Amino acid sequence: MVVSSQLKRVFFEKEPLDYPLGRQIYQQMQNAGQEVVFLQSHNRVTGIPGKSPREAFFQGKSTLVVGVRKTLDFATCKPSAHYQLPLVTGCEGICEYCYLNTQLGKKPYIRIYVNVEDILHQAAILIENRRPEITLFEAAATSDPVAVEPYSGSLARAIGFFAEQEWGRLRFVTKFTCIDTLLKLKHNNHTRIRFSVNTDQVIRSYEHRTPRLQHRLQALSKIVASGYPSGV
Repeated sequence: MVVSSQLKRVFFEKEPLDYPLGRQIYQQMQNAGQEVVFLQSHNRVTGIPGKSPREAFFQGKSTLVVGVRKTLDFATCKPSAHYQLPLVTGCEGICEYCYLNTQLGKKPYIRIYVNVEDILHQAAILIENRRPEITLFEAAATSDPVAVEPYSGSLARAIGFFAEQEWGRLRFVTKFTCIDTLLKLKHNNHTRIRFSVNTDQVIRSYEHRTPRLQHRLQALSKIVASGYPSGV
């Protein structure tokens, strides 16, 4: 695994090491030579530098926090889906127009939740409650989960879960291109993967730290070839 060049620090809450995914991410970071700092309390992230608002913002964008999702009440996601699927929050990209710039505080770090099975179990309950109607979940409402998929594998697990759900569907949108681990999964056409695209001029000017158009289109072509419902 290659750690993102944008990643400057990794924080772990204490509980993630009780979960297989938490231990896996910890070992990945150790193998990559990435220092890991343990937080003293849940949901209290300290140690991100920043003497000015600008510095705090950029340092937050370069920080990964590995934690456990305590609240399993899923927010609604109208009109695109019935619910958010909270696998990840935050994004390493810096798109100047993104609404997350005002939603995640002065130091908008990225957080991976390692209790994926708990999250998917809650999704199963919500699906059951709405049968026989299809229940749609959006995995990218407060993040771009593809950016951290090399660490988390959460999308791969979720795609496998939704492939088995007669009444559940998954969707997410991304600007990132690390999708190779998703290409050979059995998805049963139950996951729609969309790509956000723009001209290279707009990407260079406003969508900082994100892949160029050509690379996004190449990733999209792989998704299409793998049979996923897709879009832009």
